[in-house]
Amino acid sequence: MKRYMNTALLYTIFAMVGGVFYREFTRFTGFTEKTALSVVHTHYFLLGMVFFMLLLLLEKNFAFTGTHTKRVLVVYHIGLNLTAVMLLARGVIQALRVPLSPGMDAAISGIAGIGHILLGVSLVLLLVQVKRNISAS
Repeated sequence: MKRYMNTALLYTIFAMVGGVFYREFTRFTGFTEKTALSVVHTHYFLLGMVFFMLLLLLEKNFAFTGTHTKRVLVVYHIGLNLTAVMLLARGVIQALRVPLSPGMDAAISGIAGIGHILLGVSLVLLLVQVKRNISAS
């Protein structure tokens, strides 16, 4: 349970840094349009902090964590951070108004999509594991 709390705290810090970076970087560059930087903050808060706080509560009530859980959570961390890094990359490119080739634009979107897929698959696997544990109780 302590690991879930520490992870939630870490993602809270990432979310705060993402929010401050968005605000200050767009102010520094004079960028006033919509940018992908604005959602880094919310991705880390919801998919990082809130998710691990919920896992903490589920673990406290159902003790579902096992060796399989650790592997699934590694995939979850990779997916969340890959998504956030690609949102950061896309947002910086937007704020700096860097022209992208169609291939580079598709590559950024594709890598962010892979991050989202990893998040989705690991979420489903974790929910199935919690459901199995609840049914066994």
